[in-house]
Amino acid sequence: MPRGDDIPVIDRRPSGGPPHVVFDVSRLLACGTKPAPSGIDRVEMAYARRWASLPEGRVTFVARALSGDYAALPWQAVVGLVASLSQAWEHSESTGQAARRARRLSVALRWRTMAGVGQRELARRLKKPGPKAFLLVSHRALKRERPIQAMRDAGCAFVPLIHDPIPATHPEYARPGQADLHLRRISTTAALADAIIVNSAHTEAALRPHLSNRSTPPQVLVAPLGVEPPPAPVQALPTEPYFVVLGTIEPRKNHLLLFHLWRDMATRLGSRTPHLLVVGRRGWENENVVDILDRCDAVRGAVREVGQVPDREVWRILRGARALLFPSSAEGYGLPLAEALTLGVPAICSDIPALREVGGQVPDYLDPLDGIAWRNAILDYAEPRSTGRAAQVERLAHWRAPRWEHHFLQVDELLDKVTSRAASSSVRVMLQGWMQSRFARRGSAAT
Repeated sequence: MPRGDDIPVIDRRPSGGPPHVVFDVSRLLACGTKPAPSGIDRVEMAYARRWASLPEGRVTFVARALSGDYAALPWQAVVGLVASLSQAWEHSESTGQAARRARRLSVALRWRTMAGVGQRELARRLKKPGPKAFLLVSHRALKRERPIQAMRDAGCAFVPLIHDPIPATHPEYARPGQADLHLRRISTTAALADAIIVNSAHTEAALRPHLSNRSTPPQVLVAPLGVEPPPAPVQALPTEPYFVVLGTIEPRKNHLLLFHLWRDMATRLGSRTPHLLVVGRRGWENENVVDILDRCDAVRGAVREVGQVPDREVWRILRGARALLFPSSAEGYGLPLAEALTLGVPAICSDIPALREVGGQVPDYLDPLDGIAWRNAILDYAEPRSTGRAAQVERLAHWRAPRWEHHFLQVDELLDKVTSRAASSSVRVMLQGWMQSRFARRGSAAT
C-alpha cells in the first residue's frame, strides 16, 4: 500500500466564492489623454468599472510590459484611473481635475508596466490556490499567443471578448494589413480560448467556422453589451430640426451616402434643408468623405462636423435629434443605436443583422445602398407631423435597453463554469501524473 504522504492532496472543498479574475487593462492605460472613448474603450471601461467596484481580492488588474509579458498593477491606482477617466469622459473636462488625474495615473502605470514592475507580484498571486480566469476584452492583445499561453500555464482559464470579425470579413473597410492581423487574433482565440464572449449572434455566426479545428470547440456566450443611461435628465439642444450620425468617420460607416444626400437636398431645398450633425473622430481611408466636409460649399451650413465630444454632450445632441442615422455597411453590434433608443430617440438604420439584433422592431430599416429611400425617410422625419417618426416613437415605448447588470450576470456564470472545467481537468492531469509516477517506481523496484 502507498504511504499516506505519497498520495497527492486534492482539495475538494468549495472554492468559497467566484473565481479570481485577472483582467487586462492595457488599452485603458493608453486612454488617459483621450477626450472621449471609442466603442471598444467603452466596453473595457465598463468591465474595469465592474471589477473595480468589487473587493480587491476578487481581481488582479494587469497590463503588458515591453517584453509582452503581463505584470500586476496596484489595485488602488487602477481604481483611481477608472474613476477619473469615467468622470472626464462623461463631462466636458478635458482640462479639468479629473482629466489631469487620469493622465497622471495612466502615465505612471504605463511607465511602471514598461519597466516590468509587477511581474513577480503577478506570479505570486497566480500561485495561490483557487479557480482563476484571465479576461481579455481588447482585440489588439490577441495578436501574441505566448503571453496568453503563459497565463494559461499558470492556471488561468482564458476568456476573450470578440467585438466583430469585420477586418477579416470586410477587408475593403480596413487599413492595409488589418485583415491578416485580425485573422491572427481570431486564430489565437480559436487555439487558446477556454470560452469566448461575443456581443451578438451575428458575431458568433461569423466566428464559428474558425473554431471548427478543435475537437471540442470553446463555449461561445452571446451577451449583448449594456447601455448606461444618463445619471440625470439631459436637455436637448434648442435648434432647428436636425439629424445625427454618430461614430468614427470611416468607410464602413457609410457617411458618404449621407453627405451626397445632403448635397442634393441643399441644392433642392436651400434654407429648408434639415441639419446633419456629424459626431465622432476622423478615422482612416476616408479621403472622399473628408473632402466633402472640408471643401464642399453646397453642404456648408447644413452639415456640421462636431468631432469627438464627451458623453454628456453626445446625450444632449442625440436627445434633440429628429433621428439617429445609422447607414453602416457592416457592424458587429451597434452601440450608438442602443444609446439613441435608450434616450427615446428614433433611428433610421441599415437593414443588417447586427443592427436588427439591437433595435428589434423599433427602428426603420433601409438598404444601405438605397439612397432614394434614405432621402424620403429623412425628409419625412424632418416634418413636425411626421407619421413615420410618430409610429416609431410609439414602438419605442415597448423597447427595453440592454443593461450591463444582465451582461455581467451572464459573464459570471460563464466564468464559474469554465473555471470549474479547468479545475476538473487539472485534477485529472494531477492524478494521471501521480499514477504514472507510482507505476514507474514499482517497475524500477521490481527490476
